[in-house]
Order: sequence, then structure tokens, then C-alpha cells
Amino acid sequence: MASTLDQKQATGNQNSWDSLLPDFPKGPLCRYRNRASFNWKEMAVLVDGEDIIQLKNRIFSALESDPLFAHHPGEDLCREKYQELTFLRCKRLFEYDFLTQQEIMENPSRIFSMVLCVGMYDWSVSLQFFLHCAVFAGPIMSASKRFAHVVNQVFSMEIFGCFALTELSHGTNAKGIRTTATFDRSTQEFIINTPDFEAAKFWVGNMGKHATHAVLYAQLYTPDGQCEGLHSFLVQIRDTKTLLPMPGVMVGDIGKKIGQNGLDNGFAMFHNVRIPKENILNIAGDVTAEGKYSSSVKDVKERFSAALGSLSTGRIMITAISATNLKLAIAIAIRFSAARRQFGPTDGEEIPVLEYQTQQWRLLPYLAAAYALDYFSKSLFENFIEFYAGVLTKQRSQRQADLGREIHALSAASKPLSSWTAQQAAQECREACGGHGYLAMNRLGEIRNDNDPNCTYEGDNNVLLQQTSTYLMSWMNCIRNKAPFESPLGTINILQDYHHILGRKFTAISVEDCMDSSVPLAAYKWLVCYLLRESDLKLSKEKQAGRSSFEARNNCQVYYCRTLAIAFMEQTVLQRYHDYTHGPNIPSALQPVLKNLSALYGLWSLSKHLAVLYQGGYVSGEQPGRFIQDAILELCCRLKDDAVALVDVLAPPDFILNSPIGKASGELYKNMWGEILQGSKVLSRPSWWAEFCTNKPVIGRLRSRL
Repeated sequence: MASTLDQKQATGNQNSWDSLLPDFPKGPLCRYRNRASFNWKEMAVLVDGEDIIQLKNRIFSALESDPLFAHHPGEDLCREKYQELTFLRCKRLFEYDFLTQQEIMENPSRIFSMVLCVGMYDWSVSLQFFLHCAVFAGPIMSASKRFAHVVNQVFSMEIFGCFALTELSHGTNAKGIRTTATFDRSTQEFIINTPDFEAAKFWVGNMGKHATHAVLYAQLYTPDGQCEGLHSFLVQIRDTKTLLPMPGVMVGDIGKKIGQNGLDNGFAMFHNVRIPKENILNIAGDVTAEGKYSSSVKDVKERFSAALGSLSTGRIMITAISATNLKLAIAIAIRFSAARRQFGPTDGEEIPVLEYQTQQWRLLPYLAAAYALDYFSKSLFENFIEFYAGVLTKQRSQRQADLGREIHALSAASKPLSSWTAQQAAQECREACGGHGYLAMNRLGEIRNDNDPNCTYEGDNNVLLQQTSTYLMSWMNCIRNKAPFESPLGTINILQDYHHILGRKFTAISVEDCMDSSVPLAAYKWLVCYLLRESDLKLSKEKQAGRSSFEARNNCQVYYCRTLAIAFMEQTVLQRYHDYTHGPNIPSALQPVLKNLSALYGLWSLSKHLAVLYQGGYVSGEQPGRFIQDAILELCCRLKDDAVALVDVLAPPDFILNSPIGKASGELYKNMWGEILQGSKVLSRPSWWAEFCTNKPVIGRLRSRL
């Protein structure tokens, strides 16, 4: 009886999955799909959930059916035309109303999914939408209720917004921002001023051509000349009816970039631009009618963090965007590798290049990273939503403050880890697809270039890692004093066992022992504690040598604090993914492959730290290093037959992926040939043909005479 019920439930599940996810076309990739150890549809429902899959299907279907989103093979749009098309597409997203304003406010994770879905099609469109209705609107919604009408204007597109923080001479160092906002008591206005061209707002997304309003960051000055630090203001920069600059505003486009040229990044200068007193976004502080500054956040550092709280939103989003780029690149490369045949054991037989160990070793760790980072980015966003709810309800508890610090530290390191992983993966995937990977039509170059700014936007990666290492180092006094401590999300709780962990050693005695992610996880815990100890000792030595606090910190970055922050982030990602894949909620049919992914990600990431593991004495002799390397290769071999099904879970439909070699059918050459022949003027002679035929080179004429 029980087996009959189980069978009915399995049939019901399959019918549900089939209605959500259509089957793939028959073709060369069927060979690997038939070998998979799991049902890819079941995995997709586990990874995204039915609700998000339905949202994705609505978005993908709408874009594919809309002529405005049509692809034009071989056509290179000029920048201005591309920016126009991007804005029209962004506007269309609001018309589709995939998510209502109410839905976004009730369930922010849905806009998270929507931005990533549209980004799979084109990041310029997606980021323009996100900058307007999240990065621009977020600080406004966080301020007082007096901005409710502005929020309505945002979502009706009566106004279009940008987030103006960075300046020509100041980027990551936000404290150095030099734009000023001086309160004029006599008129009850703030006067926005740019002292010189180096203080021009710069790199601002959406500002270049069409933003009408900006959330602008400036140093707040009271009438007595006192600077109260960085605060944000709502400033109109263009007329909503003419798109001409407002009086006193000079605004323009900064020029062509390496990628994402549909998104208009701009600059702006302000010459005594007056805005109403009410336009201060009073998140961190406010000014009375008499010109007295007041703030509920008394600590200056906390006030600065509150003013820039929205930056964590951007960093968390970039973590997810980079993970999405990783998914796109690896989907293309693995489908190509499973269909592309080269060489073989005999002259008459060619085999898919995915069968070669080198190809597996190059690609499959990035597939594991895609799964681990995708899960982490989603969980970090949920953590942020909890924190943001506290911001909106004006919570001032110690837990809220601690949660903000922890999320800041996590986002400051997850962005570098995710963006660098995607950057390296895109290049490896490009090379793994050979010459075909270099063709623009196959999109790997576009993915690589569009991902590149993720390593810099919202803070240079190497500078951000300093913020995470500073957070970790701040716990050393508790460790030394053996005082109890913990963090709201538990990411630093391993440091409670700091002294005991430092005494541990690598215990695996075979390759098979290493095949679970608990082994690299244990090694990472030791590595984080060891690097924390070494960084603390290095800092102490620098100070004892008479270095200033600034010099001492500066001299501790390379090989110490920077590596500490990276190792901590890798350990955190692995811990979450390990707990998830080994948890009770994973269907038994999916657990083996997910555990293999977790182990591969952990060992592959850990292998980059082997020198430090030996240096610190956690491992010794030849065997541990070989065990780890052999386990990586064995896991690649085990995952090889599951690889196509695993990327089927991650890849969007063919129209969205837009890569002939990455199409679900696996018909590489047919798809490429069709794309080539659709190109503009592919078979026509060049417009300069007469130049070739009538003007022979001088050397040619001399030879004819001889």
C-alpha cells in the first residue's frame, strides 16, 4: 500500500515538474542527459522553488515574444541607439508589471529574482531597472513617510533615478566625498555645491542621459560652518518634461566603457543648487528649522554606516549577479564540451571533450562553485531582508547593530569572491570552447566584459577585503580575554573555539576520506584561525617597530589580512552549502550529487591554500596534498555524467542564453552555421571592393614591369 502511495506521489510530482519545465529537444546532449543520476526538474524545483520558476517563465516568455527584445545577429548598434533601446526595454518591464509595488515591498526576494532573470538576457537593461527601483528608491523608502509620494512616482516612472555617491577623485573612500550641502536658515533650503571638477559626481549609473532625480551624497554643513558628515539628499537634476538640466546643474555622459554600454553612466556638477529642507533623506540625521543638527545615532561611525547602509544592498546584488554570470558561462562551456568531439582512442572514433580529464578539471569546479555561490547569495539576501526590516522599523537594538556589522563584513567579502570567481570562470570557459568561444555570437566575451565591473563597482575588491579582515580582527580582544561572544548569523562563532582549533591537524588517511565537504570545512576552520593569529601577530610587530596605525595596517594586507578575508568568505560559503546539502530537507535522490558538488567546491577552493596549510603545520608530508588533488580529480570524474543535467537546472531558455554553442539541443555546428548566415552582409562583397581591384600595391606594379 505504501509503495502505491509513493508511486502516486512521484507521478504527481513529475506531472507538476513537467508543467513548469518543458523537456529539452532531442540531440547530441541526450547521451549525457540519459546518464544523469538525478531528475533535473526535481533539482530545479529544489534550487528555485515553484513560485520563482513560474516568475522566471513569465519573464522569459514575455521577452521572447516581444519584438522590442528581439536579437539581431551580427548587428552592432551605436552607443546612443543601444542606450535608447535599453531605456525602452526598461520602460517595458514596468509595463509588463511582472511585480507590483506591493509585491516588491512584501517580498523583496522576488525583485532579486527578477533582476537576475532580466540580467541573463542583458545586464544593461536589468541594472538600469535595479538602479532605479531599488538602489535609488531604497534610501528614499528608508527615510521618513514624507517621501511616500516620491516612491509612487518612482514606480509609475514619472521620475527616473540614480544613486550619486562616487566622485571623480573619490570612489571607495566615501569619507573623502567633497560635494557639500549647506543649510540656509533664512530660506529653509540646502545649497548643493561642487567645489571643483574633481568633486564632480562620477560613474553614476542612469545619470548619463536620462535620470531626472538623484539620491545625492554630500557633506552636511550647518549654518555655523560645522560639518556633520556624509548625508543623502533627493535632488532633481533634469526637467521631467524636457530632460534638460535643472538650473545650476551640469550633467553628462562619461563615455564608452569596456562593457554594459546600454547603461548610461554619467557625471554631474552642482553650482549652488537649492533644494527644500525636506529633501534631506533623514536616515542618519536631520536639521531643525533653526539649523541645529540632530541624530538618533550618537556614534559617528554608526551614523556613517547608517548613511551608507544601502551599499550592502548593491554588494549583495553584485554577489548574485556574478554568480549568475558564472552560471551562464559554465552552461555554455559544458554543453559545448559535451557535444564537441575531438580525437579519441582510435583514428575512427572521436569522443566528447568533456571525457578528457583536463576539460573536467578546468570546468567542473566552476560548476560546483556556481551551485555553492548561488545558494549563498540567496541566503545572504534573506539575511539582509531581516536587517532591512529592522531599518524600516527604526530598531535600535544591539542585535540589529551587530547584524548590520556582520552583513557588512559578509557583503564586503562575498562580492570579491563571487566576482573574481565569475571573472576567472568566464575566461576559462572561453578558452575551453576553443576558437568558437572567441566568436562574439557565442557570448562568452560579452559575459566576461559585463562581469568585469563587478570587481570594482560598490568598492574595489581588494579594499573591501580590508573591511572584512578588520571586522575579524576586532574579535581578537574577546579571544585573548576568553570572553564569550557570538554574531547574529553565527559566521564568527568558530572563533569561540580558536585555541582548540589551532591545535588540530589534517586527519584524512585516504582519498576516499576526502570525498566529503566536512574535510575541507575542518581545514578551513583551522586556516581562518591560523591566518587571524598570524595577521594579529604581524600587526603587533609592525606597531612595535614604531609604525603608525595606518602604516601598520597597510603592511599587514598582503599574505595576511587579505588572505584571511578570502579564506573566511570561502569557509562561510562552504559551511552554508555543506549544511544545506547534508540537511534533512534534501530529497534522497538529489543528495549524492549535491554532496559531490559541495565536496568539490570545498577541496578545489582549499587547494589554493595548500602552501599555507603546510606552512602552518596543519598538514605535513607528501600524502595530504596528493589526497586533496586526487579527490578533486575523482569528484570531477563522478560529476562528469551529471554535468549536463546540472547546467540544465541553471541555464535559461535558448533565447535568453543567446549562444549557438550553448543551446539546449547541442547541435553545435547547425546552430552556429544558421547564426552566421543570418548576419548582415555576410555573403556580400565589401563596400571597398573597388579599392582592392583598381589600386594594386606599388610592389605589385614593379613586379609586373620586371
